[in-house]
Amino acid sequence: MATPQFDLESATDAMAEIVAGVADDDLGAPTPCPEMTVRDLLFHTIGFSEGFRQGATKEGIGKSAPPKQAPQQNLPDGWRELITAHLAALTEAWRDPAAWKGDTEVGGVTAPAVEMAGFALNEVVMHSWDLARATGRGYTPADKDVATLLAKFRDTPREGIPGMFGPVIEVPAEAPEWDRLLGLTGRDPNWR
Repeated sequence: MATPQFDLESATDAMAEIVAGVADDDLGAPTPCPEMTVRDLLFHTIGFSEGFRQGATKEGIGKSAPPKQAPQQNLPDGWRELITAHLAALTEAWRDPAAWKGDTEVGGVTAPAVEMAGFALNEVVMHSWDLARATGRGYTPADKDVATLLAKFRDTPREGIPGMFGPVIEVPAEAPEWDRLLGLTGRDPNWR
């Protein structure tokens, strides 16, 4: 049986706190994700949190589909609570040692489950920062999450990873690890 390599709780708890503080007036605000508003990013969060949960349980194998653009409609009623519940379920699903075994499928892509867990952590951490920046709030992820993601994305090609994030943004070599990770995932640490 495989052993979980990390736990998502620190990341998902932080994201749930950020989402709980998003005001209705924030929904139209731009985010660091090109052409995505806060509302669009919240729709994406509903989708990826459930998609990566299904990746952990292997429910998504043969059934997952690539992410779609946010529908041109209002977020569902109770979206803050829905996202919080999805994030808690995501964390719990990846605590099962079976989740880390073999291959799984998320977003129409099949890969080793260990890799998918890393992508799940990346989605939570990076989009927490995106939402915090877009709504004028601070966010600093757990050092252990940054270390896990830096190890995963250290060799990101300069053009980025299609479907995940854009070209690498150069940051000074002496920059904090978090800023370096933001740059590796195509984000400008100074985005306002």
